Formats: sequence, structure tokens, C-alpha cells
Amino acid sequence: MNIPADLKYTKDHEWIKIDGDVATIGITAFAQSELGDIVYVDVDTLDETVDKDEVFGSVEAVKTVSDLFMPLTGEVIEFNEALEDSPESVNSDPYGDGWMIKIQISDTTEIDTLLDADGYKNLIGA
Repeated sequence: MNIPADLKYTKDHEWIKIDGDVATIGITAFAQSELGDIVYVDVDTLDETVDKDEVFGSVEAVKTVSDLFMPLTGEVIEFNEALEDSPESVNSDPYGDGWMIKIQISDTTEIDTLLDADGYKNLIGA
């Protein structure tokens, strides 16, 4: 299971790459494998500030729809528009081309509440 050490994680299976006060967010390899073939990514919170643990969008797979939860409070400043034509990127490259949103972090102290790679491995039993 690919769990990059340089990222942070949530109990809801989102990954977070921190770059100063901007965070790139997607779902983990574990999450996409559990969901199966992803056919649609819906994010309707662009340019909105979303609180930590609130829903910022959803992922639709062949068999299910799953909410996406904001790992940190912040303003959604970018949506990966390539996912509109190629949602399967979330399956094939969850930590690269399959990223979902970028946010402007409102409260950087919330970063301390995220899991590191080892904590996430323990959560999923990897």
C-alpha cells in the first residue's frame, strides 16, 4: 500500500500536502481501492471557506457515493478541473494527477491534529 511519508492524513482517508499556508488534498490509495472505479468527482465549494470536518464535495464510484471531508479549515482556492474529464486519475494516481482541491489554510495549528504516515498505516492496519 502506497502511503507517502511526506504527507499528512485523516481518519476519513484524505491526504494533505502542506506547502506553507496552502494545502493540496485528495483521497488515499486505500480509499480509492475501497471505493472502486471512480466515475465522478463533485466539488461545489470553490471560493468558499469550509470548516474542518465539513463536507467539501463527493466522489462517485460505480457502486457508491462518498462524501469528502475537509481536513483543515480553509478557503477552497482551486479544483483539479482535469478530474471532470478523467475522474479515473483518482484511481490510477491518487497522490499525483488525482488530487482534488487546494485550500488556503485558515488555522495552521489544525495541522497538528492530522495523522502522519505511521499513524495512518495503524488506522488502516497496513
